[in-house]
Amino acid sequence: MTELSLHRGISVQRIGAMILRYWYLLMSSWPRLLELLYWPALQIITWGFIQYYIAQNASFFARAGGTLIGAVILWDILFRGQLGFSISFLEEMWARNLGNLLMSPLKPIEFLLSLMVMSLIRLAIGIIPMTLLALIFFHFNVYSLGLPLIAFFCNLIFTSWSVGIFVSGLVLRNGLGAESIVWTLMFAIMPLACIYYPVSVLPVWLQYAAWALPPTYVFEGMRALLIDNTFRIDLMGEALAINAMLLVASFGAFLALLRSAKTHGSLLSGGE
Repeated sequence: MTELSLHRGISVQRIGAMILRYWYLLMSSWPRLLELLYWPALQIITWGFIQYYIAQNASFFARAGGTLIGAVILWDILFRGQLGFSISFLEEMWARNLGNLLMSPLKPIEFLLSLMVMSLIRLAIGIIPMTLLALIFFHFNVYSLGLPLIAFFCNLIFTSWSVGIFVSGLVLRNGLGAESIVWTLMFAIMPLACIYYPVSVLPVWLQYAAWALPPTYVFEGMRALLIDNTFRIDLMGEALAINAMLLVASFGAFLALLRSAKTHGSLLSGGE
């Protein structure tokens, strides 16, 4: 049987085999599954009750009901998308298996594509129950956003993949001593992404940095949709353009860091 391949010899079978590997790892460990469900549920319940309290005491939040819960859900898509990508990568580092994989016929692009698919699977396990909790406890239906939700989701997941690819490259090159970057980098951009407040709150000089980040456009777009009932397609287009540049740059950075890791023997040393 001939192997089904895409452009330039990208093998669907190899990608599928990697996805299956990560799926078995995930399903074989109940703590892994619990972690995917626990934190999103905790976040939506905590922030949901905070918004419920504020809405009873502030006319703005009463008028803009759902913005805080919506921001929590979209932030979790961004954060969990990156974390789902990076944790699957770290599984290979922890098992000292990365050198074996990258010396096999598996191409780097196939490896990254399998991590992308796995991040979507991990994200779905956590985010779907989260949205159901928001609907049951706080009567906020994120799916009622309709087509704009697809634009929000795509832009956020593209950003999460860009960050995930880049930090994976850094860990690949510098070893598990750089593992903390996986957990902290997304939080570093959190203030500039303007998740819970508009860009206008920031100092003028800092607003330029905020507008360089795709998530900023998404959260501004969400507030425009929920408060003004206006879908800002211009914001989504700008976010998509920046995401395209970030994805290309992150791919290039990963390949460069991979070459450097091979030169310095990081793959065979298990990333130490």
